[in-house]
Amino acid sequence: MSKINDIQDEIIEEFEGFTDWMDRYAVIIDMGNAMPALDEKYKTSDNIIEGCQSRVWLQADYDAGKLHFTADSDAIIVKGIISMLVRVLSGHTPAEILDADLYFIDRIGLHDHLSPTRSNGLVAMIKKIKAYALAFQAQA
Repeated sequence: MSKINDIQDEIIEEFEGFTDWMDRYAVIIDMGNAMPALDEKYKTSDNIIEGCQSRVWLQADYDAGKLHFTADSDAIIVKGIISMLVRVLSGHTPAEILDADLYFIDRIGLHDHLSPTRSNGLVAMIKKIKAYALAFQAQA
């Protein structure tokens, strides 16, 4: 299993060749499209992330001490953003997720190129993932 920072570095590398933000958005959209579909049974109000302008569902499963996330969104850019967070944080222990410094967001310039509402949504996604980690850590 790759470490969180190794996965972040992979994502940063995938964006290095693109300076134009339209190209970067295309990469983000491709990442979202490549994410496995979220089973319809998980598209419930319990799994909706509050604070996002578009609808974003996040399902967390805890198995053998590690959290596994699946997600979806009805907005293509947002789906790409949540897919990166899932890629970076899924398959790790709650402690690793809580300790993670998600530096890739700034390094790829994402924070500077999101509208205020999408930026709030990104923060809400991270908070929800960390809330799951905190809840499962408390159960361990």
